[in-house]
Amino acid sequence: MKKVERINTIMRYINNRSHFTISEIMREFNISRSTAIRDIREIEAMGMPLVAEVGRDGGYFVMHNSVLPEVRFTDNEVKALFIAFMATRNQQLPYLKSRHSLAEKLLGLISESQQETLVLLNQTLLFEGTNPNNPDLLDLSDLPHPMLEKLIQILLLDSYLLITIEEEKEIKSYPIYLLHLYQEKSVWLIEGFDLKEEKKQIIPVDNLTNVKPYPAKKRLSKKKILEKISKQEEVINLVLELGPKAIAQFKKYHPLKVSISYTNPYQTTAILKTFINVNKPEEMTEMTNWLLFLGGDIKVREVPEEILEGLQVRLGLYCP
Repeated sequence: MKKVERINTIMRYINNRSHFTISEIMREFNISRSTAIRDIREIEAMGMPLVAEVGRDGGYFVMHNSVLPEVRFTDNEVKALFIAFMATRNQQLPYLKSRHSLAEKLLGLISESQQETLVLLNQTLLFEGTNPNNPDLLDLSDLPHPMLEKLIQILLLDSYLLITIEEEKEIKSYPIYLLHLYQEKSVWLIEGFDLKEEKKQIIPVDNLTNVKPYPAKKRLSKKKILEKISKQEEVINLVLELGPKAIAQFKKYHPLKVSISYTNPYQTTAILKTFINVNKPEEMTEMTNWLLFLGGDIKVREVPEEILEGLQVRLGLYCP
């Protein structure tokens, strides 16, 4: 019996008894004492109100009138959950094993007719990046970076991190205050404030080799960090008016830091304001390509000369 199935079965076993002991759980499920204790602790962590009794004949019981209510899903809720799992299983998301166990729990909660519906959906629906011959097959490129889960676990406890990366066969360490962890174009990126250079840094998680909390004595306060960031805010140098076709393209893809403000109640026109660092060739190339992607349904209010020149060069390549 798989661990997830065993824990679900133990929970039902506990619910049907006024009192139980670790020895009973060991005999009933043919598991060791340490495994039984771990399972009981996991069940407690999930929210089941267990009370331990002290003494020679001690054990556990569920707190009176505190049994968790049975979870019920409507047909549409079950489909929504399952389709969400299907749509995101090929997107390098962390906690892949946990997502698998969630799917198993979901299947264990629903009826046979609902299970048949989900099997049909799994056979019929295909999403981008899915292997049509075997939708359940995960390529290596679908798996998240092995450091991603460790990074998330640590940042939930502490935002001050010492990260080590490998860059051009050189090992470097950065003390950072983590601002955001985000995914763009199937690449996970760390946006952090470099505590030594006192400026923002964008670091790919793929380059990460180690991460650990940064010593408390060397930290800047969060207030000071935010003050320094606000003083370094870039001056807007790109302003565009977007029509409905450009808005549709924007919704398909846009850089994470770029947003729009609608200028009418029907959301058919919008204004875009952002900063482009013309001293970064990669950012220049990306923004030039993206502006071409938006199409002709835009009006330029303000644009850096370097971007304009880049657009003219690119458009010149397409013209006979």
